[in-house]
Amino acid sequence: MVRRAGCPVLGGSFFGQSGLSMPFPPSAIVATASEASPSATMSTAAALAPLFTLRRIRLRHNPPFMADKPRVFSGIRATGDKTLGNYSGGYRQYAATQESGDAFFCIVDLHSITTPIEPADLREYTLSGAAMLFATGLDPERSTVFAQSHVVAHAEAAWLLSAATSFGELRRMTQFKEKSEGQDFVSAGLFGYPVLMAGDILLYQTEIVPIGDDQRQHLELTRDVAERFNQRYGDTFTIPRGVYPEEGARIKNLQEPERLMSTTRGAPQGVVRMVDEPDVVRKKFKTAVTDSETEVRHVPETKPGISNLLEIMSVATGETVADLEKRYAGSGYGQFKVDVGEAVVALLAPIQERYRELRADERELQRLLAVGAEKARNASEPTLEAMYDRMGFVKPEAGRFFGAARPRGL
Repeated sequence: MVRRAGCPVLGGSFFGQSGLSMPFPPSAIVATASEASPSATMSTAAALAPLFTLRRIRLRHNPPFMADKPRVFSGIRATGDKTLGNYSGGYRQYAATQESGDAFFCIVDLHSITTPIEPADLREYTLSGAAMLFATGLDPERSTVFAQSHVVAHAEAAWLLSAATSFGELRRMTQFKEKSEGQDFVSAGLFGYPVLMAGDILLYQTEIVPIGDDQRQHLELTRDVAERFNQRYGDTFTIPRGVYPEEGARIKNLQEPERLMSTTRGAPQGVVRMVDEPDVVRKKFKTAVTDSETEVRHVPETKPGISNLLEIMSVATGETVADLEKRYAGSGYGQFKVDVGEAVVALLAPIQERYRELRADERELQRLLAVGAEKARNASEPTLEAMYDRMGFVKPEAGRFFGAARPRGL
């Protein structure tokens, strides 16, 4: 068991006993998910069928903090309709790790404003993002789900951690280079994005971070910043470790298989969105770029398109890439592309049905986010207080928030 650093995290574990099974195929079980429930082997459709009823969920009393449960944290940006890549690198891992840890999942809306976004879009993407988290299997009785901006400790922690992060480290971040390339305006927020991400993770004394492979560099920076802060100010943070998908870690654009599938970049015809209609999904796979050969083999260096389709098929069905290569040996690309499309349609169908139901009840989504934010505030506040104290800030005698809502007459 990893010891949590610094002050103990108050607020406890927020798990219930609703019995939700994991809605993803066996291949979704990642490096540390061996502790997860045996029900992980259920098919996607079978596992999603008994999902909890979200409408007016009564959250049970919080049980005491379970010391044998590792703390889990991850977040997803409020930007656009989420893609199959988000499912592969994020959603399916979230449902897995909520089974084996004290889990916190965040819609990182503060990260969303580091690149241009319309205010109305930010509001919509935040709520639709919450609906998708629940639709893909997160249970509010087992996981704490909230919007980043609802917990001010995230912004405060980012500023404090910027004192332990160097300009050179941020300048080397690959994603900053990619997202700023060719842009007329590059915000300072985009440059400092990894520091905010570090604050997100470290505030909760996180041990496990389920993320896509594209975030590996940012997590390494988080570890470096945590170690530097601990050395400079005293033992404060747990050093987190990443958990990455074994298959489908980096799903690519179907038209540009050298580029990651993204909500904001790349050929639109090559982006499979979680809310795409079945016929749209089928067409995108039928027209996916492959190569001039006919052999279905996983060779990313020379066959990036077909290799990407093999990984997607593995994610959708639970079969290993090696087994899929054997099954489609000598069959050619045409039928294989059709089968991949059908597998993805079957994967998304129950998720889309649940998503539509959830998104239609905005009031209940707001309520669940408010419940999650309160839990997150209770869990993060001890770490933030320790940061201020160890860095030498004067502690207000009346509390940090005295005067923010000062009673009349004082």
